[in-house]
Amino acid sequence: MSDGITREISGSKGRYALTQNGAEAELTYSIASPKLIIADHTFVPDSLRGTGAGLALAERLVADARTEGVKIVALCPFVKAQAAKHPDWADVIQ
Repeated sequence: MSDGITREISGSKGRYALTQNGAEAELTYSIASPKLIIADHTFVPDSLRGTGAGLALAERLVADARTEGVKIVALCPFVKAQAAKHPDWADVIQ
């Protein structure tokens, strides 16, 4: 499902978005420092719930963090819950 995910960065804020069937899921984060980001919010509309959209956004966040050598603070309850289910993310989740 990671196809179709876009990433936008504006100043100290970042956003991943996934649009499917006209509906958009998003994961937002704040850039605390060049090596630390804070995942602060995930939104999945009702029409995309259960499709794996939220997980796809979180997986992309983790993959990009690994590539860029960044650590993630999971302030967002969804990202925090996914991190607990994915111990293999421990290298990037702070």
